[in-house]
Amino acid sequence: MRASEDDEAGLLRRIARADLAAFDELYRRTSPWLFLRLRRRCPDEQLAAEVLQDTYLTVWRAAGSFAAVAGGDGGATGWLWTIAARRLVDALRRQARRPETPAETLPVPAVPGADEEALAGAVGDEIGAALADLAPELRAVLRAMVLDGFTVRETSVLLGLPEGTVKSRARRARAALREALS
Repeated sequence: MRASEDDEAGLLRRIARADLAAFDELYRRTSPWLFLRLRRRCPDEQLAAEVLQDTYLTVWRAAGSFAAVAGGDGGATGWLWTIAARRLVDALRRQARRPETPAETLPVPAVPGADEEALAGAVGDEIGAALADLAPELRAVLRAMVLDGFTVRETSVLLGLPEGTVKSRARRARAALREALS
């Protein structure tokens, strides 16, 4: 475990005891990368900012649940991202239900993000090359389902696609990766 991850877990345990200084420190350390990650998933900067704010409000209220579950073994940034990702899906669902806001497909970023580069580097050159060869819409589904851990339904909301399309793209992506690696 990284030293900073351990530090962040400690901050969460202090936040569970209503330590405002620990909350300020956690926000200072984690909000820049969390906001950037949210922006990669959401083209609406205002919505991403609202999700960020809602995420930290949830952290303040629910830090005790992290402290109870973690028991000192870390996972603070993963827990934080899980909250933010769920809040983003909720916000996108609310936005899609508004009659004045059309539910459009979110654009796939043209420049690969750090998460895509990390995935390609973590899985090796051969798989990284196979991932790079996938169509952008297939990579977007894999990124949401594999890297972010979204369910089919959540990926559907996030990408503005029907669930059946998400399933078929995931199946096509797996088949393309299998073929590329055989």
